[in-house]
Amino acid sequence: MAQAGRVPSPAKTSAPKSAWTIGIYAGPSPFQLSPPANVTNPVLTAAAVTDLNVDTIAHPFMVVTGSRYYLFFTAKDAKTDKGGIGLAESRNGLDWKFRRTVVQEPFGLSHPYVFQWRNEYYMIPEAHTETSVRLYRATKFPDKWEFEADLLKGDTFISPTVVRFKDMWWMFVARSGNATLRLFYAAELKGQWTEHPLSPIVPKDLNTARPGGRPFVIDGALYRLGQDCYPTYGNQVHAFRITQISPTTYAEKMIDTPLVRASSQGWNAEAMHHVDVQQAGKDKWLAAVDALGR
Repeated sequence: MAQAGRVPSPAKTSAPKSAWTIGIYAGPSPFQLSPPANVTNPVLTAAAVTDLNVDTIAHPFMVVTGSRYYLFFTAKDAKTDKGGIGLAESRNGLDWKFRRTVVQEPFGLSHPYVFQWRNEYYMIPEAHTETSVRLYRATKFPDKWEFEADLLKGDTFISPTVVRFKDMWWMFVARSGNATLRLFYAAELKGQWTEHPLSPIVPKDLNTARPGGRPFVIDGALYRLGQDCYPTYGNQVHAFRITQISPTTYAEKMIDTPLVRASSQGWNAEAMHHVDVQQAGKDKWLAAVDALGR
């Protein structure tokens, strides 16, 4: 069972000069994102985490409920690969305050993919030292979560990312090494999950394979996000329009301009490898992003 908020508060140490942090972008569409004029990025750093001693925060996933915004994110000590899933909240989606660590296990967790289905909130984090895709359910959203089921077993699963589309569940998941993208499908969230006959849909490509955030639908078209890991890890995030998807077919086309990319200076100088976009109104999108700076 996940442990929610049951960890002691160790003394904080200063974050390294190069560290993953979390920022906010906005724009009229997911393909036109930039830092808002009234936001100073990063909006969250490891120093904000008060109940764990961590030096890295990344992979933000946003949930909007009425007048509240919530961010779930990786919080870990990069040296030990230990930590948990952190939670921050906001009233406007721009100014964020750390709330607590909501999931912690004996093994490392990251990439807390949070989504809603049939009035329940679920989380699928990456547990890359384990050989399964783990599903958690919120027993009291947003603070309390319990392990629900293993969706897949028997391999190393990197950044498992699910989406409901065309009355089916689809899961994109990478293998260790970031060059291979697999695709699974299921009629129901809790399975049975089946590997697609065309999987791996990206057999060997560091530029496009590893999932880079939440898929989204615009004008009836599904887009997946992939991070570019060559020549440097997570240097930008591409969007891919999925032109065919069924239990027997799959095809996609990359959008020419990346959603986000490293800037060579400041908080996002070295890498940007994750985007979670949420529609906040007509021609208004808000994105939680992460970045490695110096």
